[in-house]
Amino acid sequence: MAAVGGPTRQARGVSMSVSMSLVQGGAAGAAGPQGAILAAAAPYYQPPAVPQDVQPDRPIGYGAFGVVWAVTDPRDGRRVALKKLPNVFQSLVSSKRVFRELKMLCFFKHDNVLSALDILQPPHLDFFQEIYVITELLQSDLHKIIVSPQHLSADHIKVFLYQILRGLKYLHSARILHRDIKPGNLLVNSNCVLKICDFGLARVEEPDQSKHMTQEVVTQYYRAPEILMGARHYSAAVDVWSVGCIFGELLGRRILFQAQSPVQQLELITELLGTPTLEDMRHACEGARTHMLRRAPKPPSLSALYTLSTHATHEAVHLLCQMLVFDPDKRISVIDALAHPYVDEGRLRYHSCMCKCCYTPSAGMRQYAAEFEPSAPQPFDDLWERKLTSVQQVKEEMHKFIAEQLQTNRVPLCINPQSAAFKSFASIVNNSNNNHPTSPSSTYHQQ
Repeated sequence: MAAVGGPTRQARGVSMSVSMSLVQGGAAGAAGPQGAILAAAAPYYQPPAVPQDVQPDRPIGYGAFGVVWAVTDPRDGRRVALKKLPNVFQSLVSSKRVFRELKMLCFFKHDNVLSALDILQPPHLDFFQEIYVITELLQSDLHKIIVSPQHLSADHIKVFLYQILRGLKYLHSARILHRDIKPGNLLVNSNCVLKICDFGLARVEEPDQSKHMTQEVVTQYYRAPEILMGARHYSAAVDVWSVGCIFGELLGRRILFQAQSPVQQLELITELLGTPTLEDMRHACEGARTHMLRRAPKPPSLSALYTLSTHATHEAVHLLCQMLVFDPDKRISVIDALAHPYVDEGRLRYHSCMCKCCYTPSAGMRQYAAEFEPSAPQPFDDLWERKLTSVQQVKEEMHKFIAEQLQTNRVPLCINPQSAAFKSFASIVNNSNNNHPTSPSSTYHQQ
């Protein structure tokens, strides 16, 4: 990696401050320790003094599988995100999904992937119905930034794309498919640091191609053509397609394929890529292939990508075209995308002043990490899922797992039921649960 040319080059392009109108919002809760949702679950514990100007607890995200609030950790005064997963044990499928997400959040150790900082102490097994997870709090997400009037330079786009690919390389090296990569699931702080979140639809890749995988994944605008065409089995390439759609959205500040239905979604894709060959459609179901062959053939119009914006340079469009490939087996991998020349400057800027893996001593040159894009030390283990055949089994194993995570020197946390904010929190959870959406497009993301 080339040496940094100087402080000006280090700072240029990565000092975006997210407008506070994008960050704030939501109903305000009560401020201060008496009104706070979180409390220390230890008798006689004296928390540090809380500043008078502490921010109130407030909702920041709603979705199919829970509600998220910005709250204050009473142990150190740090602002964190608190996600409540209610009614976890309604069915075997949903309880295993929540357990998988919880295990993943505890497994992740990467700067561009959201992970669990803590889990609240659960009640006795007989009363165990909901889970509270604490994660890092980031001020915004990529969707809000894209639709805002916030200026996005070519440097912003490169830094964001680099971090998405860096986090996704880690996930794929752990054999995890995210299956819902979209701008709303890419959290961003005011320093442009990005983290992939929401693993409610994530799963371990399936090596056996004869085993069917669900098609009820990925928000439609970011759904790969093989899933739109009914493929029974798919790979990590579905995430790369989603990243390509987001890359195009960053360049053009609009959704690349915005259709009203899956059939129309496929039409928009073929208008850009042209009609696929039979070889390209070998993963599609018979009905989808027949439908496609009945249509009048369309030529590719990839040159239209240059009209997205002035940031759509030859290098940018070259990488984008390799991500937006109809045949998943010919689509670029995350590792190869990270090796593309377009990403070089994003890597340089990220590791010059944004990352935690490199550092600059008080006097001296910046010390760079040996590995800029680390892989997971081992694959994520999902063998435990096959052993759980009843809701009660999942409940017992999840309760045990959380207890094991709590065996640290830190004071455990619990909910403060006297909090005015908590009453609002509980009512919002109940309302969101009563209006439970089923589309992948409505899965949780921080707002």
